[in-house]
Amino acid sequence: MEFSVEKLLVLLLIIILVFGTGKLPKVGEDLGRAVRSFKKAMRDGEHGPAAGGQSDEAKPKSDTDSTPH
Repeated sequence: MEFSVEKLLVLLLIIILVFGTGKLPKVGEDLGRAVRSFKKAMRDGEHGPAAGGQSDEAKPKSDTDSTPH
């Protein structure tokens, strides 16, 4: 299936009619955030179960800074 310029313009027109011009930036932002999240999950999944299955946010912090001197 090949996309021509005409087909893409019709698709863009339908999207504008459905979401309106006011919500279009928000929809684009949400879509970009979803794509980034998906890519991050795919990248984290490449490390496999040896990585512990935790994201960077869920990993415990190192306690080297909190040791008493």
